[in-house]
Amino acid sequence: MDNSNKGGSTVDQSDPSIRPFRIEIPQNELDGLRNRLAGTRWPDELPDAGWRYGVPREHLKELTEYWRTSYDWRKYEAQLNQFPQFTTTIDGANVHFLHVRSPEKNATPLILTHGWPGSIVEFLDVIGPLTDPRANGGNSTDAFHLVIPSIPGYGFSGTTREAGWNVRRIAFAWSVLMKRLGYVAYGAQGGDWGSAISRELGGVDPEHVIGVHVNYLPTIPAGDVGNLSEEDKARLARLELYLAEPAGYMKIQASRPQTLAYGLTDSPVGQLAWIAEKFNEWIDPACRIEIDRLLTNVMIYWLTGTAGSSARLYYESAAYRGQQMPCPVPVGVAVFPHDLVLPVRRLAERKYKIVHWTEFERGGHFPAIEAPDLIVRDLRTFFRRFR
Repeated sequence: MDNSNKGGSTVDQSDPSIRPFRIEIPQNELDGLRNRLAGTRWPDELPDAGWRYGVPREHLKELTEYWRTSYDWRKYEAQLNQFPQFTTTIDGANVHFLHVRSPEKNATPLILTHGWPGSIVEFLDVIGPLTDPRANGGNSTDAFHLVIPSIPGYGFSGTTREAGWNVRRIAFAWSVLMKRLGYVAYGAQGGDWGSAISRELGGVDPEHVIGVHVNYLPTIPAGDVGNLSEEDKARLARLELYLAEPAGYMKIQASRPQTLAYGLTDSPVGQLAWIAEKFNEWIDPACRIEIDRLLTNVMIYWLTGTAGSSARLYYESAAYRGQQMPCPVPVGVAVFPHDLVLPVRRLAERKYKIVHWTEFERGGHFPAIEAPDLIVRDLRTFFRRFR
């Protein structure tokens, strides 16, 4: 795969065309990865440390050995290539995306946005049920045309080449992308960064966004919070705890993304540890994520060299925090109990036009992987009101 296919340097930065794309990783890159894995230099570890200091060495050694000897990238490359993929240039950046149209002609266009440390791999299990509900136990009227982009600086969109790619700029890019694809009215959905981008998209393109559905919504307390329930107060306490300790990765990426990039770009085991830790901490323990799915997600970061550029989104958006545009379109919220933080509805309703709210009993930060049946059902229910 040449540099242009990695979102790279040979693409004409003023070309608005939509170009077919296919993932074709050269074999020498896969061979080089295996050699790097075999030559890993392992750090020491305190006895009985568990997960307190980070990913346990033996756990990571097992993952690494499986990655080196058993994981088959070609299998998952072929799986991804089953879906129509394209690239286009927007605001000087390469944007890679899946565009999977429904067989139902009246399907609702929907743009799905991943977050960090996710990728388009998050959505593989929901593509079929959302685009072809009749073949997946649903009603034909609940069908969607799906647009699933890789955020600029992530995955096959490749690295960004200039400063300023924050949430708002990405949202503007998504509005251009949907217009370029011919969609006049469409919905938006996302978790993690995808939630922020989708809400911002509702603000920058309210004439065309019919509704925004999110599965992650931090609600920062402001104003009078004296009438909150005990459950609401517990959710705010959980937010404070998350920001105080587990959010250390966020502080690093928001302040020193370039320094971090050297280690993650040079060491596949470093990249694996950085991502595997979050998948371990952020999922519902009862919802198993297959090792191959985790490794495919890691592979996308490794093969495209986007550890640093993906982290830069934290840096760019830290400077932008507090400047988000109002989101005037209807908003739906899906709450999964093992997510990083849980939203407080009373606080959310002060800021957003909440028309749909679902509290689930299972699932965490990656519901499209952990509980695809639940997120599909909730999306169908939310967008049914706009059909």
